[in-house]
Amino acid sequence: MSSKSGHWNSRIPTLDKLGVKGLGEIDEMKIAKDWFQSFSFCLTAGDIEGVINLFRDDSLWRDMLSLTWDMRTFDGSSKIRKFLVDRNSSAQMHSFRLGEFVRLQKPFPDLAWIVGMFEFETGTATCSGVFRLVPTAEGPWKAYTMFTLLESFHGFPEKIGVHRDVKALTGRQWQEKREREMKFEDIDPVVLIVGAGQSALQLAARLKFLNIPTLMIEKDARVGDVWRNRYDALSLHFPVWNDHMPYIPFPPTWPKYTPSFKMADWLESYAATLELNIWLSSTVLRATQDNDNKWNVRVQRRDGRERVFKVNHFVVATGLGDGIPNMPNITNSEMFKGTIEHSSLYRRASNYKGKKVIVIGAGNAAHDVASDLAKAGNDVTMFQRSSTFVMDLDKGWKFLGGALFFEGGPPVDMADRLSNSIPHLLLEGGMAQRMTQAIVEDQKEHLDKLAKSGFRVNKGIKDAGILLQLKEKAGGHYFDTGGSQLIIDGKIKLKNDSQIKSYYPGGLEFEDGSRVEADAIICATGVGDMRNSIRQLCGDEVANSCPRLLGVNEEGELNWYRPLSRPGLWMMVGPLQLNRFYSKYLALQILGIEKKIIDLPY
Repeated sequence: MSSKSGHWNSRIPTLDKLGVKGLGEIDEMKIAKDWFQSFSFCLTAGDIEGVINLFRDDSLWRDMLSLTWDMRTFDGSSKIRKFLVDRNSSAQMHSFRLGEFVRLQKPFPDLAWIVGMFEFETGTATCSGVFRLVPTAEGPWKAYTMFTLLESFHGFPEKIGVHRDVKALTGRQWQEKREREMKFEDIDPVVLIVGAGQSALQLAARLKFLNIPTLMIEKDARVGDVWRNRYDALSLHFPVWNDHMPYIPFPPTWPKYTPSFKMADWLESYAATLELNIWLSSTVLRATQDNDNKWNVRVQRRDGRERVFKVNHFVVATGLGDGIPNMPNITNSEMFKGTIEHSSLYRRASNYKGKKVIVIGAGNAAHDVASDLAKAGNDVTMFQRSSTFVMDLDKGWKFLGGALFFEGGPPVDMADRLSNSIPHLLLEGGMAQRMTQAIVEDQKEHLDKLAKSGFRVNKGIKDAGILLQLKEKAGGHYFDTGGSQLIIDGKIKLKNDSQIKSYYPGGLEFEDGSRVEADAIICATGVGDMRNSIRQLCGDEVANSCPRLLGVNEEGELNWYRPLSRPGLWMMVGPLQLNRFYSKYLALQILGIEKKIIDLPY
């Protein structure tokens, strides 16, 4: 384990830090109403200093498109002041309404805040917000976090509910309509998406119900093949309540952890039910941009025919690194007499019957592959290159998303707003470390046994557990589904006392002179730079101009889901829960650009 507990607590507004000895009796609704009345009055009147006086000096304001046309986090009252001075007048905020959700929450014994949700209007949109108030030594409660987000543009509602198309069609009329929509014979879509996995489908659904013509191009023969073509033992690692997709949630009969083949069928049915436009068995060959910022996208169908689309928006949704294997550079590979392959090619243990296998890596894929082999009786050795964050997600969910995403929990849209309302800078500045410490202590007995077996464990980047592992690396962790016990029991052998030097004919040789025999080497070493998919489609110049896509910027915001280096170029990628939330905001950005509502981002 790495640094001491408490090292990263500097941003958490603990009662001690606030100089508050005790809370006493609290009427959270009155406190929230009084604060909100002052807040909304000051904003409507343009009294920026009045607003700032309602916030702590070290407060954080996160905005999702509502006031900045961007995804920004303003750290501290001086930056919040400048942002409001620059944007409040043009935004024309008005019609503030405090919602029914107001709660006193105590995430930790020494932390208490009042959380409230609200709605407001701007000159162009309906918006919502979430605030967190903390007590002060002087008496009045003040805002510590503010989250404002765009909900819809005036005049352009989603075509759902009362806004949906109610024209009755016969079976034949519906079929003919769908055939016309799918062909795009005499018209180009406004948006072309490469891929038809869960990222693409969620964005395409959002765009469809904003009335933006969209076409997905999928190289596989069926929607969902991206899951069917992976290893048989795969299932989703997050529980079902966290993985719902827009418009059609999983049914209450759904298993807690979705098997990969079941997920494949779900995606296929999702696309069909929502009538999303997809060209299957088709490939995007090249995408170039004109001087007028239109994207010329050359597509090849299964029969070899080609079509060039001219679109306003080109979205790459081909997954992390487009599945391009990240293979370790190990010398003398030509000497090895066995097989070397990436874990993306692994299917099932029966293909390795009677073989000695080394799995390079110690993340989710490595454990899944090694566990599958070990359960089938194979001789399997895991080579751990560096320490790994390990947690039993089933037991640890209560510390992560379990407070919002659970059976009978709040509506998913509300849970998403509350979850995303805590700025990353606060999460990274102590919240995530405390949650990780709670997980480690809760699972201490098991983790101690794992460490005793020789497996090197850590608490994640900056002791932040899964938070930064996913955002910075999209890996380097293991959600324990039984693989750790196989290591403890010796059914998965472990090698991590020396780095790999080279291949030799019978396996791998290590820097300390030791050797491990193998008939097959499986490299569970992740995928390459996410910009590689852009590179393949658009060329080096465009790819090199894009920002680093993994990780967060200095404000703690992701570079996915935002405009990239060229107008109309977007990246849609990530796990289900992130895509569910951000797909709405990527779609709204496209709508705002198309309807000429959005100005330059602030």
